[in-house]
Amino acid sequence: MTQAAVLRRAGEPQSPFARDLLSGLRESPKRAPCKYFYDNEGSRLFEEICRLPEYYQTRTELALLEKHAGEIASLMGRRVELIEFGAGALRKVRILLDALDAPYAYTPIDISGDYLEGVGRDLAAHYPDLTLRPIVADFTEVFAIPRHEFGAHRAGFFPGSTIGNFEPAEAMRLMRAMAAPLHGGGLLIGVDLVKDPAVLHAAYNDGAGVTAAFNKNILARANRELGADFDIDAFDHYACYNPKPARIEMYLVSRKAQAARVAGETFSFAQGEAIHTENSHKYTLESFAALAHCAGLAAKKVWYDPQNRFALFWLVPAV
Repeated sequence: MTQAAVLRRAGEPQSPFARDLLSGLRESPKRAPCKYFYDNEGSRLFEEICRLPEYYQTRTELALLEKHAGEIASLMGRRVELIEFGAGALRKVRILLDALDAPYAYTPIDISGDYLEGVGRDLAAHYPDLTLRPIVADFTEVFAIPRHEFGAHRAGFFPGSTIGNFEPAEAMRLMRAMAAPLHGGGLLIGVDLVKDPAVLHAAYNDGAGVTAAFNKNILARANRELGADFDIDAFDHYACYNPKPARIEMYLVSRKAQAARVAGETFSFAQGEAIHTENSHKYTLESFAALAHCAGLAAKKVWYDPQNRFALFWLVPAV
């Protein structure tokens, strides 16, 4: 008998994933928190998504970072401690580390300890003089970032348009929480911009079906980790752009009437019933600057591509 089965029989939630998934499935409409997309398989699929021709976000953000790295490094300053919230692909942070003037430390924060261990090994080999201070934590929750003895100033890095996965009020609170441990330092954040809905539709409904596999992986993860019995093939990926709140909404839609057991609890699905897995809010330059202002931050500098698809905001405490 697996450990998951023992815990289910004892009636105990196995993990934050189990607790949050059960809570979401009990709601109407049902939902599954998108932060649990990123187990090892989910991270692998997302890296594959980032290489797809339809997915403009990653290559546009990389191009912006490469073009403006020198100016960004100047704004961050010499001997900075760079704190990345939700450590992602190393390609992005390496652009900054290579441009920074004698960075003191890199502090990646991620919910996956295994991922951070791999990040540490990789960066230690390429930056032997850089202090690495990985923190295993959910950056959306309250946690401490210890001060170091050197007292270097700090800058934050939150790339990838992840801020769009939060409702605006949640995004405002998150930016305020990210700014707090920076002690007056700036925050560099990636933001996906409002654009032609056809471009957005293609980005979240790629022809190769990788995004569909990524979306369904949250059910596969529940099967692997929680002993659930979701019939993965009985759910369809569905993503659409809702223009009123300016966001992509992503769902898993049941193809038939069915039931699934998760951690000993049974959930019924009608044909066509959906699990809401993700929102991805899009902003204009003006609307995001206004949101940041509500979080006590000012957009000191903004870089965006010629097609106005993606932007990098340099946010500092508002005076």
